[in-house]
Amino acid sequence: MNILVIDGQGGRLGRKLVESIRKSCPNAVISAVGTNSIATQNMMASNCADHLATGENAVIVACRTADIIVGPVGIAIADAMMGEISPAMANAVASSLAYRVLIPMNLCSTYVAGVMKGSAAILEDAMEHIRGLTEKEHSER
Repeated sequence: MNILVIDGQGGRLGRKLVESIRKSCPNAVISAVGTNSIATQNMMASNCADHLATGENAVIVACRTADIIVGPVGIAIADAMMGEISPAMANAVASSLAYRVLIPMNLCSTYVAGVMKGSAAILEDAMEHIRGLTEKEHSER
């Protein structure tokens, strides 16, 4: 199971996601792609990703082979994250055949109804869903 984590800006959410996915799904292949070098460095600091890359082309290429794409909801919205998500990146995420687990965030002129600011329950819910997806995929083999 190839899980792609995409994050931008400071990469703090991406780092938490990579660490949590590694704990929840130890056999998954985790690729972490930052929209900028700082985000990638922060995800690299977790020492939990199998593959790391940075930039628009890396996002586009990684979306082609991912089974699951994980990141903030902005990765599927053109010009989100203060412009770090290009239309090509958002299109790659949105048109990928991968299953998407998007973390709701009320940032960058986007309001997602029902999201409590800073809710750890959101991350826990995402990890439980990803764990279920990887267990389902593993049992089907």
